[in-house]
Amino acid sequence: MNSAFRKLSFASDYMEGAHPSILSRLGEINFDKNPGYGADSICESARRKILAACSCPKGEVHFVVGGTQANALVIRSLLKPYQGVIAAESGHINVHEAGAIEAGGHKVLTLPHSSGKISAEAIERLVWSYWEDETHEHIVMPGMVYISQPTELGTLYSLDELTAISQVCRKYELPLYVDGARLAYGLACPENDVSLQDLGTLCDIFYIGGTKCGALFGEAVVIPKRGLIPHFFTLIKQQGALLAKGWLLGAQFDVLFTDGLYLRIGKPAIEAAGRIRDALKEQNIPLCFGSPTNQIFFAVDEKQRAFLREKVDSSFWEACGGGHTILRFATSWATSPEDTDALIQVLQAL
Repeated sequence: MNSAFRKLSFASDYMEGAHPSILSRLGEINFDKNPGYGADSICESARRKILAACSCPKGEVHFVVGGTQANALVIRSLLKPYQGVIAAESGHINVHEAGAIEAGGHKVLTLPHSSGKISAEAIERLVWSYWEDETHEHIVMPGMVYISQPTELGTLYSLDELTAISQVCRKYELPLYVDGARLAYGLACPENDVSLQDLGTLCDIFYIGGTKCGALFGEAVVIPKRGLIPHFFTLIKQQGALLAKGWLLGAQFDVLFTDGLYLRIGKPAIEAAGRIRDALKEQNIPLCFGSPTNQIFFAVDEKQRAFLREKVDSSFWEACGGGHTILRFATSWATSPEDTDALIQVLQAL
């Protein structure tokens, strides 16, 4: 192989470190002395900014290190021992978290999905099927609803869809929890019509992703109405999710929520993904799932897959029959125009 050859990497959206503004801020405070466990002025500043952005100033914000940790923590804290969480069959908690929810003692109650999304009607049918079953005391009770924005397949819930789900959840007193691991890319997408304020109004709890959206690590769990989970801080500690150097999380979100950075940090990823989709279309390579965000799913045959494997790292998604495989490219806040150009050149050679 030519020593000058550099294999491109579009396998994931957490391949890079952190936004330069975050690294600069961490350098500035590196030798400052701060109280532990998030009880510092930096975390407090970040909390105020996040709650203001979500229009829920009386809510709560808790910082944790990663998305699986956030999901397991929230779901275990909300559900009673005999309850399960409703999610799409393709949902992250059902597919890509190694059974973390079941390991905590709760069943994931799956629903069929349409491009990663579940509907208010399907949720209501599942709840009704539970209560109408004469043997429901022997069955796991639906206790909450989990969705992600964007979904595991890169699609977006519209405001109408989210509103309908929220109404069903409130009708049946089911907390609605939104996984926002890639939320910055959803917010930056021109097709999106769901704002942070909408999440603060329609959801009972959600998290704002940092790990995949410009931070070194970290997610901000937002509870719009304080007290939804009594003693949540203690539960975070009990489950090993409380970072002693909490200011490292707070500082990153304080930067992300200064001057609207979080709302625009995903824009380079969306622009790059759009160019890559156009290149795939020009090569008559089928796109899958209709994702408008930073994840691009496409189907290739074995010859095309072997060619791409030599030039660029992608993610295997699933075999789709007929000798074809669905692969995924993921762009990020740090995807450069140069790397995008190089990938397009590879695609043009297919």
